[in-house]
Amino acid sequence: MSAVVLCLKKGTLLKQVFALSRAATPRESCLCAAGDALVDFHRHYRSRPTHGIGKYKHLLPKEVPKRKRGRVQMKEINVGTEHEYGDINIQMTSYDMCLVEHFAQYVHKLCNQLSIRVNESYAMPTKTNEVLFMEERGSKMQVDAVLTTHQRVVQISRLSSTFAPILLEIIQSNQPEGVHLLMKEHTETDFKSRLKSRPELEELLAQVS
Repeated sequence: MSAVVLCLKKGTLLKQVFALSRAATPRESCLCAAGDALVDFHRHYRSRPTHGIGKYKHLLPKEVPKRKRGRVQMKEINVGTEHEYGDINIQMTSYDMCLVEHFAQYVHKLCNQLSIRVNESYAMPTKTNEVLFMEERGSKMQVDAVLTTHQRVVQISRLSSTFAPILLEIIQSNQPEGVHLLMKEHTETDFKSRLKSRPELEELLAQVS
């Protein structure tokens, strides 16, 4: 009986010593030797932040703030020299919007291929005209048709005076049917015609001044 009691006491003592040793040693030093390599079983990620796991905003490109559109100002008109023309407008007008748009693109590409400087290419405000007719025995005018006119302008500059007739001949040879073509020097009235007229604002400005 004494031998059994001693064995039980030794077992309890060993358990207490093993428990005390586990409590005394920190978890970071718990290493398990597997051959010559040491494997650390402590999970470090539990004590670390997630570092943006699940967030996607840092993957998106930064948004560039939109610039406010300022008032359109008129640029200085190039008058030209003895051997070169100044600013020239190539105006194309038609009732078919697709037709005049494609022709304007052709003229723009042609000028780029011929190394002619293109200042800008823009569309003019659409104009609407009503065709009226009067009956034989009536006195009232009635609307017969509504015609919508579309205009595109390609503005070029520094065109050589010797090459100008060649360019005009090439454009006219490819001019589609139903498109009116006009080449003229750019003036201040051409710039003002691009802007939308506001008669109410003009009247108020006139009263203030």
